[in-house]
Amino acid sequence: MKPVIFGLSGPALTDGEAAFFRDVEPAGFILFGRNVVDRPQLRALTDSLRALTGRDDLPILIDQEGGAVSRMKPPEWPAFPAGAAFARLWDVAPASAIEAARANAEAIGHTLAEVGITVDCLPLLDVRQPDTTTAVAERTYGAEPLQVAAIGRAVLDGLARAGVVGVVKHMPGHGRAVVDSHLELPVVEADAEALEQDIAPFRTLANAPMGMTAHVVYRAWDAERSGTLSPTVIGEVIRGRIGFDGLLMTDDIDMKALSGTAGEKAAAAIAAGCDLVLDCWARMDEMVEIAGRLGEIAPESRARLDRAMASVTRAEAAGIAPLIAKRDALLALA
Repeated sequence: MKPVIFGLSGPALTDGEAAFFRDVEPAGFILFGRNVVDRPQLRALTDSLRALTGRDDLPILIDQEGGAVSRMKPPEWPAFPAGAAFARLWDVAPASAIEAARANAEAIGHTLAEVGITVDCLPLLDVRQPDTTTAVAERTYGAEPLQVAAIGRAVLDGLARAGVVGVVKHMPGHGRAVVDSHLELPVVEADAEALEQDIAPFRTLANAPMGMTAHVVYRAWDAERSGTLSPTVIGEVIRGRIGFDGLLMTDDIDMKALSGTAGEKAAAAIAAGCDLVLDCWARMDEMVEIAGRLGEIAPESRARLDRAMASVTRAEAAGIAPLIAKRDALLALA
């Protein structure tokens, strides 16, 4: 098994993709809007991935946060709110914000489980700052670490109730980034004392099954390399100060914050201490290069992967209408 999660080019596996994935055996797959049509199609796609790999516990990921970051959209699926909706409710009634976030996440989880998706790249534990890039700000759960951790824990719990694994992101914190890492490399100048606020929610939820890195340079920790490529950030901060021992994947290595070829970035991320590389865009030449640069998944990384996928049990199918009604009634308080 290669320590990489690959994207797919369309709504069904191509013959070329099937042959390549069968030969390479990536650790998992991630889906985007280009892979999503309707329930029967999406279930057929995820079933085909399991049949191809022979793995019932295959990680099939998606970014279904709500708001702008939603791959499964109306009218086929319900619209879900972005994280800031729960932050606003917290200002009025913190306990209600926690319950609303849990109900919302459970509803999301059931929509994913119904079509065979097992991992949601949620919750964000980034602590919002006054100048947080707009690419992140509306997706966050607030500006206070305790609040972010409490809502984040409820999201993890809601997803798990539906039989879906959550991914905490973006470790060790994207809230101080004032530019979009999809487009350029953010550099954070805050000192180590200030950065304690950023890592606090991740430390609180250090037992989360999966985490995702941030393509951000933190000058206080490593002035030369982004978190994704920094042995210092991964080893001393994420594994050390935060105490995270779950499966650690990169954010998408195609993002413009990182430079180099796809294979060079993938190899550097694994060398820095990431368990898995996330490569989203299904460009065959880049996937071939990545597969050629990466060895087999490390035993400790495979153990973390297996542990993460075993962290939730398959839930019974459930109607989501009561969960959405509960969420909406609570959000109305704000």
